[in-house]
Amino acid sequence: MDYKKAFERFENQGFIKTGARVTDSADKAALNRKGNTLFNQGDIEGAKRIFITTGYSDGISRVGDYYKASGRLLDALKMYWTAPDKTKAQPLIEQLSEIVKYFIYKED
Repeated sequence: MDYKKAFERFENQGFIKTGARVTDSADKAALNRKGNTLFNQGDIEGAKRIFITTGYSDGISRVGDYYKASGRLLDALKMYWTAPDKTKAQPLIEQLSEIVKYFIYKED
């Protein structure tokens, strides 16, 4: 199969997660600096792509903090779980489970 041809339809659509990780520590450091710059400039999604690619858990957790502050609780939980930052994930799991319980037991 010609993989390049198979992925042509996704060009210019942004990042495609392939599971590949950056292994060279110098490259990781440079990418993490770029991710931090993007994050500080407000490009949260760009920073997120870099942090996930490099496996930079602190950056991933900060993206989760941003999502949480923005009211995007499921997205925040996903970032905390990916980081992994179980200390921040646990309160969200409890909060979201209360919401689910409410809708399960809600009487119309």
